[in-house]
Order: sequence, then C-alpha cells, then structure tokens
Amino acid sequence: MTAPSMSRPDDVRPEVLDFKPYVPGLSIDEIRDRFGLADVVKLASNENPLGTSPVVQRTLKTKADLAFRYAQSGNPRLTRAIAAHHGVAPERVVAGNGSDEIIDLLIRVRATPGKHNIVAFRPCFSIYELQAKFCGLEFRQADLRPDFTFDWDAFLAATDENTAIAFVTTPDNPSGWCPPVSELEHVARTLPPSCLFVIDEAYMDFCGDEAAHSLLSRLDAFPNIAVLRTFSKSFGLAGLRLGYGILPERLADYLHRVRLPFSVNILAEEAGLAALEDTVFRSETLRVTAEGRAYIAEGLTALGCDVLPSWANFIMFRPPTDATDLFEALLRRGIIIRPLKSYGLPQHLRVSVGNADENRRFIEACKEILPHA
Repeated sequence: MTAPSMSRPDDVRPEVLDFKPYVPGLSIDEIRDRFGLADVVKLASNENPLGTSPVVQRTLKTKADLAFRYAQSGNPRLTRAIAAHHGVAPERVVAGNGSDEIIDLLIRVRATPGKHNIVAFRPCFSIYELQAKFCGLEFRQADLRPDFTFDWDAFLAATDENTAIAFVTTPDNPSGWCPPVSELEHVARTLPPSCLFVIDEAYMDFCGDEAAHSLLSRLDAFPNIAVLRTFSKSFGLAGLRLGYGILPERLADYLHRVRLPFSVNILAEEAGLAALEDTVFRSETLRVTAEGRAYIAEGLTALGCDVLPSWANFIMFRPPTDATDLFEALLRRGIIIRPLKSYGLPQHLRVSVGNADENRRFIEACKEILPHA
C-alpha cells in the first residue's frame, strides 16, 4: 500500500502554502561549529549586553521546585506588578509568551478575514506581516522615507474604514528611529475611528526620554491606542519569552478570554516579578547600552560607514564595501551581526550593542576588514 502523500495543496489552509517563516539571527553554536571557533560574540539579536540579572538568576534557582505547577490563570501578580511599574490600571495589562503572542492575539481578535486589513511601514518587524497573512488578512505597507524616518502621510493614506490595526515600532527596527510624541498624537487622532493604533515599544527603554517619545502615560486621552512592551531587552529575559500589552480595558478582557491557558509559564512569571524589582540591573543596562551605542557609532563612522541615528540598543549602518562580504568576514572572526536582506536592505547591517569588550572586538574586527578611510 502506498503511503498517503503529504504534499497535496488541499491538505493545509491556502495561507500556509507559500508561508515564509520568521528568520532569526544566527546562533553562537552554529558559528562555533561552522568555523571551529572556541569563542564567539553574538551581536545579532538585540539581547541584553549584561546578560540576566543576578537577582533573577537567584529567583529562578529558588523557584525551580515550582516547575511542576501551573501558573495562576491570567498571571494576576505579574499584571499587577507591570501595572504598578507603568502607573496604569491592572485591567489594561495582558501578559504573553513574548510580545509576539500579544501581536498574534490582537490580529486574531480584531480582524476578520475577507473584510479587514492591517497596515505597517516597510520595512517592519516581520511578525506583523507573517501573522496577518497567516490569518488570511490583507497586509498593506507604506514606505519609510529614504532617511528611514516615518512618512506618516503615506502611512495614513494606506488605511481606510476597514483597517483593523495599524502597527508602528518605535524606536523602529531595524533603523533605530524614534519619532517625537507629537507625531504619534497626530496619527492617533487622524486614523479611522475603528482602527486600533498599536505602538510596539520593545526598545523604548533605551530612548533616553520616554516622555518625549511615548504615549504610554497618556492612554486615557487616546482610547484607540495599544502599547506593547517586552522583558526580552532591558530586563534580559529573551530566553524566557515574556512580553505584555497595555490595552483598552475592554480589549484586554477579550484577550484574556481567548489567550491559550498558561502561555506564560510559572518560572517566566517569577523572573518577570524579580526583574521589575531589580532597578539596579536595569539602570546599569541602560547606562552600558547608551555608552556602547555611542562608541560603536563613532567607530563605524570613522571607518567610513553610513551610520543611522539610533534610540534603541542596536545600530543600523551601511558599510563602504559590500555588506555581505563584511558580514561573512566578521563571522569567520567569530562575530555575529545581523544582515538585513530579509528586511529588503541588502546593503545594510545591524549590530546589537554588547558589553564593552564585545563592542571593542567588533570595532577592531571592522578595522581589520574594511578599507582604511
């Protein structure tokens, strides 16, 4: 008997047939094995330059015996702590398995296939497009300006009365651009009334002046806004997958209803609570990142690179030589950064800010590879 074929085009949803998966940065183990290296520096995934908080590490050790338990439904302790951290009502907060889960839930809760569309800039964080298309939705994009600032006129022109969600990342990924809060106010007031304006602030911690760039403290004045944050960056918990949305209360209630049970595991919850309490680690993270960002920008500029201004924990730049050649040459030296072909930017690269030694090694390697200015 012939085994049934798994390649028929009718055995999966049409949206799945040509689905392109998310492209992550290369791992340390991949490069160590490929080139036989003992020491590899990863500056590709915008992770915390200081690693994980010692307070969080101790908490995970002391709470490890709880791993056999389910977390409390809805993670009420964590949502209350997040709410207190931002000065918002706990009823607004929805925790998720990374902010990716909140993005996915918002799309599935708000948008109807065949009716609604989703709008974002181009390039943008690929999860917006991936999840929109997976849900069978039209995905529209407005081009950034040549200097990678936001063309709000084009963005607004892409929306209509059937736009369920308009996504913006600020500071933006991969450019690091962070618009002033006045621009966000204008967009929030101008979008179609039925459109939810989702502001993804995964990197807002690093901008230096949140009041000048974020509407998070003024959500009551803008009922059509949802803000996303993450524990992956300044809190150093990327591997535990923990993020959250601060949403209109009615929408938050719907997300709680449909969210898969226990999507935030009990150790991630305990780590998040500990991370919020460790203000010393977070302050040091922000200081080290700001200093490292300035150091990398200065070093790359001196080597003839076109360096984009950044308010995030990474820098996008265009080298004075082929970007792929530089990327590969760095890999051979055990330094991983991020090529941006998947963003439609084949001549640009993105480097995460590491610790002082990692930043120095990156710049020294670039000096060896790039032609002297």
